[in-house]
Amino acid sequence: MPPEYIERYQITSKFDVFSLGVIIIRIIAGDEGYSKCADMSSPDFREHVRENWEKRMEATMSWHTSEQIEMCIEIGLRCVELDRERRPTIAEIVDELNKVDSAESSLAGQVTKKKNLYSERRGRIVFSTAYRPPVPFDIFACPFSPSCTNEELHLTDGVSYNYNGCSIPPAALKTLLKNPKLAEEDGTTDADVDAGHVSGLIFVSERNDGLEILHIALHFNVDSRVKVFALADIFGAANFIGPRLEDSGCIGGGYNVGSRMVGHSLIYTSTKEPVQQCRSPWTVVYKTNLSTGVFDLSPAVSPSGKMVAVASFQSKSWNGEIENLKTDIYVMNVDGEDGLGRKLLIKNGGWPSWGSDNIIFFHRGTEKTLPFNMVETAWGVFRYKISTEETMEVTPKELDAVTPAAISETKVAVATIRQKSRFDNVRVEVQYRHIEIFDTNNAPGMQPVQITQKTRPKTDHYNPFVRDNGGRIGYHRCRSDLLQHGDHIPSNLHKIVSPVKDVGLYRVSGLSPTISKDGSKLAFVDGEFKAVWVADHRGLRIVYDYRGPHRVFSPVWNQNPDKDILYVCIGTSFNADKTLEIYAINNASGDVVQRQRLTYGGYNNAFPSSSPDGSKFVFRSTRDGGVKKYKNLHIMLEAENGQSGIGWETRLTKGPWTDTHCQWSPTGDWIVFSSTRGKPRDADELDNGLDPGYFSVYLVKPSDPMVVIRVMDSMGDLGGHINHPVFSPDGRSIAVTADLAAVSVDPISLPMFMHAVRPYGDIFMIDLDTDNLKNINNFIKGFRRITHSRYECGTPAWTTTLMATATDLDAQAQWNMLPNTTYTPACPYVHLYGGESWHMTGHLFIPKRSC
Repeated sequence: MPPEYIERYQITSKFDVFSLGVIIIRIIAGDEGYSKCADMSSPDFREHVRENWEKRMEATMSWHTSEQIEMCIEIGLRCVELDRERRPTIAEIVDELNKVDSAESSLAGQVTKKKNLYSERRGRIVFSTAYRPPVPFDIFACPFSPSCTNEELHLTDGVSYNYNGCSIPPAALKTLLKNPKLAEEDGTTDADVDAGHVSGLIFVSERNDGLEILHIALHFNVDSRVKVFALADIFGAANFIGPRLEDSGCIGGGYNVGSRMVGHSLIYTSTKEPVQQCRSPWTVVYKTNLSTGVFDLSPAVSPSGKMVAVASFQSKSWNGEIENLKTDIYVMNVDGEDGLGRKLLIKNGGWPSWGSDNIIFFHRGTEKTLPFNMVETAWGVFRYKISTEETMEVTPKELDAVTPAAISETKVAVATIRQKSRFDNVRVEVQYRHIEIFDTNNAPGMQPVQITQKTRPKTDHYNPFVRDNGGRIGYHRCRSDLLQHGDHIPSNLHKIVSPVKDVGLYRVSGLSPTISKDGSKLAFVDGEFKAVWVADHRGLRIVYDYRGPHRVFSPVWNQNPDKDILYVCIGTSFNADKTLEIYAINNASGDVVQRQRLTYGGYNNAFPSSSPDGSKFVFRSTRDGGVKKYKNLHIMLEAENGQSGIGWETRLTKGPWTDTHCQWSPTGDWIVFSSTRGKPRDADELDNGLDPGYFSVYLVKPSDPMVVIRVMDSMGDLGGHINHPVFSPDGRSIAVTADLAAVSVDPISLPMFMHAVRPYGDIFMIDLDTDNLKNINNFIKGFRRITHSRYECGTPAWTTTLMATATDLDAQAQWNMLPNTTYTPACPYVHLYGGESWHMTGHLFIPKRSC
């Protein structure tokens, strides 16, 4: 019986609904199901029931059976809500059950579409990434002394983004070619390998569901044909499945220990195993399915195949640094039968590369303090001799050099930047990242061999590797050569494999994506923070194009779709000392767009989020923040008229901290926000003019601002970032962008962008027990990692999935990303005078940035 009858003898239309819920829960979860439901949080109960059914059905449970169970759990829990107003009606229950029944009776093709629909039953998370070039990476190689562009050899099939290549030694390639999958594809023989007719490459590609995972390419030199294989095809799917990041693939083994042969094995890093401790890297080095169990980066195998060198956090924890990681280099045995023999070799080094079994090249960052306590890092490549423990600097101090690839004991290929760019104009050739070869035997003053300056002088080149026994140097670069000045860079929506089976995951090639409440409209700003784009069934178009000195930030839709209002922030920056105002773009998806200013006063106002009915919005502001410009939450009482309305504003939070990134819950009961109110008292006020971190996620009750609940913590001893929280459409979960998984690759190996925002990390998700929020005394510790990326994933949006027609199952159809207008950015990625834009840089542009 429902609680209102037990406590007050009230009989309402929801009495039988409660009883039905108890019956459904007993059917789904057993006779003790309802008592377990009462003792467990809603998310825990769902997971408990799901796991029990998966054990009972095992491999025989179809996707549709799984979705039926999910639907029944959801209906049962809604029926037994303590608040009878939140229980569904009988008509709503029947409608939900009819959806399950209709899916079961559909034709096979229709069932497939229903499967996709129900797989996103809890909506879609859409996010943007920083540092991911708008033009795809691909892998090439040049001879030692190229004379023109035509000498560049393309090493992949050109599909998707491809980068971080490593050549497969001929002996290992012969072993791989005996794999049944590779053998049945082309019938290549050992003689073809010996004659140089075929070569192999391990590299990272994003071609499979957007995952950044390793692949193997066979390059046939006679006809330049390339075939690409996923690791799961070669080594089996058991250890190469699910959401993960893979990197730094190389080959070890291929030698004898007495009479025992140590076979070839793939060595790589992966984030496939979750880590329990916050801000610990997930990257672990594996040897074809065996784990080292330590947080490592950038593995490299010695020429003999016997040893592996790694850049490791073993002797320290990650401190929030996102440029100069200051890892240490350890070495260990490839053959672990007698133990790995792991030992520390080099303090403060990264990206090891073996010149011989006695020589390791590596890069190291050296920091120097600039005026105003700014810190700049200078990078150099060094050579370490194991037998004598001697270290020598290989590259001159007047240039930056990173990511070495050893050619011999004395020669090494490195990526250099000869002159740092201040990014106040178009870069000149010496400010691009190029591949050069240095030789420690050269006489003083002798210049290194320049490789890519001769092929593409105004293009950045990354992460060299040695090919053809030193005959060629490989690298990756953007395919900007395929573009002409003024070409439009297409905006796309990429579906990414999601670790949460009832939540879709999409990456949009725009910044700060926002989605209308009904899921019909997507909006974002371009990479220059000048244009606001809207995508819906009519296509992709610009609704606001700003050509003044300011920038446009953080678009967000009013939650009432009938209002068709898109809010934006216009100003110089998020710096508290700068003016930033909130504007409304009225009739945003219509033909006649109107802009209206909503805030005044010269304060820094940002991140508006409307109430569910669209009548008011919450935002953060420095008004009343005092001399130190503290940021707190305010509520604009008239969402359409803004500050010009009567009794226009009320203050929601107050304190000497930063409350920001606020969003109203779908029910209107709560506002979620990110805050530094838990920051230690002795923490720095600012980090290069920005908040130093210590952000955690809180909930505040708009009807009673004294009720503030912390739901996700940033750890009090580290200036970390948990930002941009958003509710799921059902209010049961929150997604955030956070640095909880530290870094997954060496950041200096990545490109950086002029307009990149503060680094955040990956998308994470926490589940809320909405029935017991008021009783939470501490934060929720459990979280799920949603993205596994080397790029910075930020500003998520979470939307419902439209269910009206089959075309709605295709996000590209729902949000038509094909532009219906011609638009040339203010600073296009390809300049009139050649070269990539200075917006995509070869190096970090801010002297010091850490979380």
